Amino acid sequence: MSKLTGIRRGIAFAAIILGYFMALLDTTIVNVTLPEMTRQFNTALDDMSWIVNGYNLAFAVFLITASRIADQFGRKRLFLIGTVLFVVTSILCGLSTSVETMVFYRVLQGLSAAIVVPVTIPLAADLFPKEKHGMVLGIWGAISSLAAASGPTLGGILTNSIGWEAIFFVNVPIGIAAICLAIPLIRESFDTSAGRKIDWLGVLTLSAAMFCITYGLINVSEWGWDSLEFIGYMAAFLVSIVLFFIVELRTSVPMLPLWLLRILPFNGAVLTLVMIGAGITASTYLMSYFLTGILGKSILEAGITISAMSLASMVISAITGGMSNKYGSRWFVTAGMGILALSFYLYGSLNAASTEWSVVWRLILTGVGIGLSVAPVMGASIRNVPEEKIGIASGIMNMSRAIGSVLGVAILVSVLNTALSHYSGEAVNKIKLQIESNADLSAEAKEVILEQVGRMVQEKSSAGAKNAEGAVLLQLDTMEKALLSEADESVKQELQAAFTQQRQELGQQLSQVSTDLQDAFVASFSRTFHAGGWFLLLGIPFALISDRRVGKRLAIEPSIKDFAAEKDA
Repeated sequence: MSKLTGIRRGIAFAAIILGYFMALLDTTIVNVTLPEMTRQFNTALDDMSWIVNGYNLAFAVFLITASRIADQFGRKRLFLIGTVLFVVTSILCGLSTSVETMVFYRVLQGLSAAIVVPVTIPLAADLFPKEKHGMVLGIWGAISSLAAASGPTLGGILTNSIGWEAIFFVNVPIGIAAICLAIPLIRESFDTSAGRKIDWLGVLTLSAAMFCITYGLINVSEWGWDSLEFIGYMAAFLVSIVLFFIVELRTSVPMLPLWLLRILPFNGAVLTLVMIGAGITASTYLMSYFLTGILGKSILEAGITISAMSLASMVISAITGGMSNKYGSRWFVTAGMGILALSFYLYGSLNAASTEWSVVWRLILTGVGIGLSVAPVMGASIRNVPEEKIGIASGIMNMSRAIGSVLGVAILVSVLNTALSHYSGEAVNKIKLQIESNADLSAEAKEVILEQVGRMVQEKSSAGAKNAEGAVLLQLDTMEKALLSEADESVKQELQAAFTQQRQELGQQLSQVSTDLQDAFVASFSRTFHAGGWFLLLGIPFALISDRRVGKRLAIEPSIKDFAAEKDA
């Protein structure tokens, strides 16, 4: 434990938290600015998605490797290197003039985040005695929620008032403050049992495995679960992970001590965090679509609404971190997983007429579930491994959460797309029959409406009916002016009456189109949320084994010698 006391210890902890907050902020602050970047770079939204995916991919792939290198060569050193790199890449992202350079710098930024995030837990744990670790992780979890809550709102404010570049430049003062405070106040720490030899084969095979599974899951909604591309990446993942275990069993200095995977509570915590990661990311991802597409909110309004979840999580995390250290984690985590699953299922009862409060209280319930589970399960993971291995354990836990995030989105987006194909397919067929059989609509009006219907299905939004109405009305006005300018006075009144009738018919038809598609979208989201609720229940068995019973946990303090003796026996 560090010898710092009082205010100096608090400032050192603040330096660590600033670095952690900065890295997590960039996972959410970018999303709200993508439409503006798409417009300025004059490119497709699919290309822009890699500004997010590139960051997440690099982050997931290098977490464990960065943790191991930090254990070997110094956690403070890696924290400073990662923070400096994050500041530099943030500046480069803000100065980017093309999508290609932006994606490249975002990948480097994700790599730097992978260096910073996992070392924050062992560095913070080194500042405080063991009895305070629960409190530290509670604050750590609260900061995680604060970053998630402030990202969309801060991104929207900075983009609207300054420009999208500001979302990257805001990292500069935060990073510089973290560096200036960390250099004099944080002491260096190592895993004294790790040695200095780098297991290059282990790094290569594990990185390949993490890349294949993450990249495959990111793209599966586009490729399909039975596509050759996805199957190929999953096969490559299996080959790489098998090779990794073979390498680790044969090397004298493995990057990942495999005996850690024999600790049942640690395995339970890892698998629980996969499910928590799936629930957190999938809920924010799907609710963003629901709020903008069904309830008609702007992206900024949706971000502010979703922040209710993160704020609730922040409050609960700050409370449960210390309590779980005293009373054990598994019942907190089990209750959290149950509440998270329940809240996800309850999203399925929302519809187009739902009030703001009916959405917010469900989001708060989700936040309570997250707050009850994240900090306690992280606390359990570091309590049930030797103190020297907190660094690599932190890397594994953060990696499992990252994998869970892409897994949850991949599964539930596939469920949503399947449901949309079913419900919207029925609605579109019905709409086509109604429009084509309507003798009062012109051929031009029918064509524009059907084109807009296809766009609405693709965007998962019923709001496009207004766009269709505007486009058709513009055509009608143009036609009316042209015909009236050439018509005799005797037929002008009849023509005006015909166009008035056309407008009325158009309004009725588009109102019905909007209603039919909205019903289809609501039914699709409802099925997806219900499926997500049942899926998250799978996390409860893992939560139940994520920590030892309190008496046993207090009686057995794990040490590297105990595990080494057990391994040799």
